[in-house]
Amino acid sequence: MITTIEEPGCWRMNRGQRRGRRSGAALVWVSVWLAWAGLVGQAAEPVEPLTLDRVLGGEFNASGYGARWDREQAVYYRFEDGPGAVGRDLVRYDAATGEKEVLVQGQWLVPPGSSRPLSVEGWTLSPDRSRLLIYTNSRRVWRANTRGDYWLLDLTSHELRQLGGEGPEATMMFATFSPDGRHVAYVRQNNLFVQSLDDFSIRQLTRDGDDQVINGTFDWVYEEELSLRKGFHWSPDGQWLVFWQVDTSRVPEFVMIDNISGLYPRLVRFAYPKTGQTNSAVRLGLVSVQGGDVRWIEVPGDPREHYLARVQWLDHPREVVIQQLDRRQHTNQLWFASVEDPRARPFFAETDPAWVDVRDDHRWIEEDQTLLWLSERDGWRHVWRIPRRKGRPQCLTPGDYDVIELLAVDKERGCFYFLASPENATERYLWCAPLKGGKARRLTPTDQAGWHSYDISPDGRWAIHTWSTFTSPPIVDLVELPEHTRVRVFEENEKLRKKLARLPAVETSFFQVETEPGVLLDGWLLKPPGFDPSLRYPTFFHVYGEPAGQTVLNRWGGRNAIWHRFLAEQGYVVLSVDNRGTPAPKGRQWRKCIYGQVGILASADQAAALRALQKRWSWMDPERVGIWGWSGGGSMTLNALFRYPDLYQVGMSVAPVPNMRLYDTIYQERYMGLPSENPEGYLKGSPLTYAHQLRGKLLLVHGTGDDNVHYQGMEALIDELVAHGKSFRMMAYPNRTHSIREGVGTTRHLYRLLTSFLTENLPAGPRQPSPPPAEAPEPAGAEAGS
Repeated sequence: MITTIEEPGCWRMNRGQRRGRRSGAALVWVSVWLAWAGLVGQAAEPVEPLTLDRVLGGEFNASGYGARWDREQAVYYRFEDGPGAVGRDLVRYDAATGEKEVLVQGQWLVPPGSSRPLSVEGWTLSPDRSRLLIYTNSRRVWRANTRGDYWLLDLTSHELRQLGGEGPEATMMFATFSPDGRHVAYVRQNNLFVQSLDDFSIRQLTRDGDDQVINGTFDWVYEEELSLRKGFHWSPDGQWLVFWQVDTSRVPEFVMIDNISGLYPRLVRFAYPKTGQTNSAVRLGLVSVQGGDVRWIEVPGDPREHYLARVQWLDHPREVVIQQLDRRQHTNQLWFASVEDPRARPFFAETDPAWVDVRDDHRWIEEDQTLLWLSERDGWRHVWRIPRRKGRPQCLTPGDYDVIELLAVDKERGCFYFLASPENATERYLWCAPLKGGKARRLTPTDQAGWHSYDISPDGRWAIHTWSTFTSPPIVDLVELPEHTRVRVFEENEKLRKKLARLPAVETSFFQVETEPGVLLDGWLLKPPGFDPSLRYPTFFHVYGEPAGQTVLNRWGGRNAIWHRFLAEQGYVVLSVDNRGTPAPKGRQWRKCIYGQVGILASADQAAALRALQKRWSWMDPERVGIWGWSGGGSMTLNALFRYPDLYQVGMSVAPVPNMRLYDTIYQERYMGLPSENPEGYLKGSPLTYAHQLRGKLLLVHGTGDDNVHYQGMEALIDELVAHGKSFRMMAYPNRTHSIREGVGTTRHLYRLLTSFLTENLPAGPRQPSPPPAEAPEPAGAEAGS
């Protein structure tokens, strides 16, 4: 059983993390104080304090710059308001010169018989750029709006035509041009179709799709946990399609009740494999654009005990490469298969005693004879050259640091671009390294500390670059690589910066706290205006703490960040700390020492950080400590209140998983192992086990229509709390999903609820420190020193 908190593999700081740190301190400061507006030395502006209405009204939303690179050319496209009164224009920009050309006028998007243009929710240019495929009238499928209607615009004749024939409205999914531009493939009602763009005839390629057999898209768990939605790909010559087929027939069904859509309740049923239960059987097929029998790829292994996580076509020769995981997700086996020979042939395997990560940022180079692959085989995530034929794998980014993401390959210059931040796990920077091996160098300017993202052009020469910090909203510009020369600025969010400059001054800092020898946790901190360190303040923690995400990042945080700032203005010190097991670029052991003990080690780290900070900062009021989180953060909030009732007085848990046995196979078993092999880890990692220890004030929030983290778990927790006579408050949002955003007024109501519960149960503002306990009077006649 994996239950210990301090196992030998747990992460400790090494030389890679010690660079630039002060040694021997329990708390290490890693940034200077920052004004929230990020504007120093400007003329004083009138102060305009935040209100909750301002926080929730969208006033502080940052603007981005939506653009898309051409597949081959150094040009980018975007929809913009045009001079006409009808619709928006699709425009084309030359990266080097900025020259603008209107490719599609908004008036061309008005369907016959209508006076209004189509609402463009997605679009694709054909390979020869002569046609535009438009996605519109969408419907939500689990997380995303992936079902709708598709139209085709001829850019020469301006003819606009709806695709899909006479099929039902808004039932097409993932319509995609063939590489030769002659066909569009799509999914409708769990079957795969192809439509000719010559005569617009439609051919149905699969016919067995129904409520349990899914062709070309996925069941709930594959979409949610493997990030798979579109389930087919064209061959490079446009003659074949490879597609997934998912058979959910033996997967237990989950049932949700919709009580508000009609006079009587409506039952919502769907296949959902909880931990330890039966998965869907999944296989891959090859089918000709001309139709005919499907050639099923023969991949070894029980299809219900393995996951077919990825498949892609190669050009040299024409074949597919498949990534297959075992159920425990200890191994990612890569296979080759072809149309001519659908029997899978092994290439290589990535293994890890904890779990392997499925990623999309690998690249095939040298006519598909070499794979650039991210691996943690040496303890750090690096880019490796994996030869297809002969030779040994070669690490291209050696050193004690992690590659965060492989972004692009520049074949002409013989280099590749990647994101990394060797000195600070809360930030992201662009680096490049030679394809043949050699020293990597940072390209992001050293005077631009913070979070950087890059959308790099196909030729590797240009990038749409976004830069933000915790206190400064995004700046979006075009840069030329590899010099990182700014060419033009797209968006600076100047209006938002001026609004921030008028807010009361709130000081922000990043810090590190040492919870045990060699273990440094990153954190951020907001202090109220007029902070006085001689007084004591309530502290309010934001937590996530699971392997799926970090909270301590030096980037613009959006609505939650503004809400946290509002709470700081009210008199709270707001903090967040990332425990071990979060996906920070601190090496494999940092991320994976949490294996088998997600709720155990993470909550212990959070509690240890709180204790260390209270020793460091006397202004932290130990009698006023609150914590909140959503999803995994909601679970962490429960673990904090239940497992450490002496430390936390108030908690707000939104959409938590109180019992890990109730969550899905792919996510929970990846990080905890199988329930049959780690029963004690599941028991001790689940907040439900410790609900009887609740002493603080607790708010529970959940959507009854949550298909992800089911309301079932919340009811089980309530039942346990009631059995132990525990008082708490609870809010159920009818028929809302995991995001709790559907319906009029929902988000505003939720954040008002959170704010009012916090202020009622964790009083804001400073207090005088409690006087030390009086010494007992000495007994009469006692001598000094006796």
